[in-house]
Amino acid sequence: MKSNYFVVVLAHSTFGRLKRLHVPHYAIHLVVCVGALGAIASVGILSSYARMLTKVSEFNQMRTEKEALEKKYDELRVQAEERDVQLASLGNLASEVSIAFGIKRQFETDSWLSSESSSTDPGYTRSVNQFDVLQKVRLPATSAGDSLAMLSNTTPSVWPIKGRISSSFGSRLDPFKGKGAFHSGMDLSASKGTAVVASADGRIIDAGWAGQYGRRVMINHGRNNLTTLYAHLTDYYVRVGEVVRRGQVIGRAGSTGRSTSSHLHYEVRYRGVPVNPYKYLHREKAQFSELMVAD
Repeated sequence: MKSNYFVVVLAHSTFGRLKRLHVPHYAIHLVVCVGALGAIASVGILSSYARMLTKVSEFNQMRTEKEALEKKYDELRVQAEERDVQLASLGNLASEVSIAFGIKRQFETDSWLSSESSSTDPGYTRSVNQFDVLQKVRLPATSAGDSLAMLSNTTPSVWPIKGRISSSFGSRLDPFKGKGAFHSGMDLSASKGTAVVASADGRIIDAGWAGQYGRRVMINHGRNNLTTLYAHLTDYYVRVGEVVRRGQVIGRAGSTGRSTSSHLHYEVRYRGVPVNPYKYLHREKAQFSELMVAD
């Protein structure tokens, strides 16, 4: 009769006693199967772990590339914004010079322009047409009823506040995001409550809350197409439509809106386009005290 088990003989090293163990065949098969399954599971786990490490490495590399691309995109966006402002400023300056000297740009025939428009960027064509119109503009005669006609000091020329320049016009690091950004004006640091004066004669066209600017005042300086903006004020003393004189106190410095400390954000805009305000502040700061109206 065929046995269905194995016999394992065990001998004691000292007493020489013998002991026999009967190991069934199915137990051996079970151990072999369990071992095989364990080996297969171990290989699968190790393979999955290796794939996971590979994917994590690829993900980290992609994240690094994404951050580098985002940084590059922010830099290009800032450069594009600066170029747009510079182009707009140059275009306005060219128009101003053309108006001053009576120079008109002579374009070729309309048929040439229309034939080229099909292969030219429509934005370029609109820009050329707009540039042509701006060059042909002539300033209107002063009307007797215009309240700004009597104002002579309509070009910003004095410092709007007693304070040092903490941030200039142009590229800078955004104090909130820590990334490059375009600064459309200049910041003059000053303690809260410092008097802010109009840098030129003009009419108030806005006075109130304006989002990130906080409390702001905007002044239109008449036919020269210049406006000035005074932002982050803690308070203001003018209303829309009021005519103000150069050196008149219009408000006080503060830190309202998107601001990190008390200061004045000051902008000069030519036909709505921000330009560097520093070139309009050519007078000495000492003149500030002479022109400022007493509180």
